[in-house]
Amino acid sequence: MFIVSLTYKVELSEVDKLISDHIVFLEKYYALGKFIASGRKVPRIGGVILVNASNKEEVGSIIKEDPFHIANVANYQVTEFIPTMAAKEFDAIKNCI
Repeated sequence: MFIVSLTYKVELSEVDKLISDHIVFLEKYYALGKFIASGRKVPRIGGVILVNASNKEEVGSIIKEDPFHIANVANYQVTEFIPTMAAKEFDAIKNCI
């Protein structure tokens, strides 16, 4: 599993122009079973996506499709994460590798 942390490089007004396309991108990868959770950072300086991918290269390929990446409005930090414990309600997350 990977944690993708986005940090905006531009004003929110520029980011907001791409939100609809970004949501389509997110929905695609949720439908493919690649995205586990996503959301905004608080304060709204970027976002976080939990990704079920086999390796960092796969994550990189996915990120290249993000309209935020294409428009160069965000920086991306990718961290590999191996879940070994989870609350009972999230037990299935331990199988994401």
